[in-house]
Amino acid sequence: MEFYEGACELKLLQTLEGHTDRVWSLAWNPATGTAETPLVFASCSGDKTVRIWEQNPSPSSSSSSHSSWNCKAVLEDTHTRTVRSCSWSPSGKLLAVASFDATTSIWENVGGDFECVSTLEGHENEVKSVSWNASGTLLATCGRDKSVWIWEAQAGNEFECVSVLQGHSQDVKLVLWHPTLDVLFSCSYDNTVKVWADDDDDWQCVQTLGEPNNGHSSTVWALSFNKTGDKMVTCSDDLTLKIWEMDSTSMQSADGYAPWRHLCTITGYHDRTIFSVHWSSEGIIASGAADDAIRFFVEDKDGLVDGPSYKLLLKEEKAHGMDINSVQWSPGEKRLLASASDDGAVKIWELASLCTGQHVLPSIKMFYLSIYHGHLKSHQSVITFFLGQSSGNGY
Repeated sequence: MEFYEGACELKLLQTLEGHTDRVWSLAWNPATGTAETPLVFASCSGDKTVRIWEQNPSPSSSSSSHSSWNCKAVLEDTHTRTVRSCSWSPSGKLLAVASFDATTSIWENVGGDFECVSTLEGHENEVKSVSWNASGTLLATCGRDKSVWIWEAQAGNEFECVSVLQGHSQDVKLVLWHPTLDVLFSCSYDNTVKVWADDDDDWQCVQTLGEPNNGHSSTVWALSFNKTGDKMVTCSDDLTLKIWEMDSTSMQSADGYAPWRHLCTITGYHDRTIFSVHWSSEGIIASGAADDAIRFFVEDKDGLVDGPSYKLLLKEEKAHGMDINSVQWSPGEKRLLASASDDGAVKIWELASLCTGQHVLPSIKMFYLSIYHGHLKSHQSVITFFLGQSSGNGY
């Protein structure tokens, strides 16, 4: 990619207040962000509520910096404890909400009003994460009870549990479906990422990414895929990000499951737990951590021949007043990022150019530090951005 020369900044557009406890998680509605449909996202909190936020563009400007964000709805009086995670269906019409009260609620947008249309029960205690598959036919949940549940969406907003997966030995922090395949990933307090696939209606663990195969040495908090789904980034309490690649040359089973292999480790940039990571459609990785900062990384394509490496583009110190629990890139063409924190605030950011005020294009010429087989080297070259996400404090 070609870049405009010049520096860049992470520009704070708006701080959204309303939650009365820490904000745990954010989810952008994937069906929004078009010319006809303004951006919408949900935030969930220790205050037992979910807030739905909508962008209101200024009629006199197309710039994101002239937009305002308003709370359009508060989903409350359903959960009795912390709401930990939320996830929109691919159509954007259903929102799944996971709570520490051991239930997952399903909300439907009916003419702009949100109604709770189903409640999923089964976990023994806190539900930590919820995720839809690419087609919206399957939903996954996970929890403190060390289990992962797979639910099948049926007519009339009914959901049937089709499998309970018991492979983890500790609290399961997050579940996430592959962006195009019906393959599920889970990360855990047991320091591993497990990969689950369906074999003749029998869901099973097909791979475990752990310390013996260059995995993490402490709790894995989150993961995210690149746009094409052939790479994955994971973040951990061990203060590293790890990049993984689908090994299509080593297909397993008739279903064509391709195992994952470790590409490289991004280390030396974080000194506190990394709670969240998110890979943008342009290849920008954002990370959020317990040091209250947001960091941006990008692949180094400057002629390094001994394997891939990634470099730091930008660090936003004190992006929040406390731990950053979630960072999420928006859908659509604008380069917007939402972040959530223990400080109870949600912030909307834009990656912008200092010199022209224009949106930063995919690359920029600057000095940077790149990671190359564990050694820091100083370079000057054209780079691509990457950005990440972070999550709360250990629950």
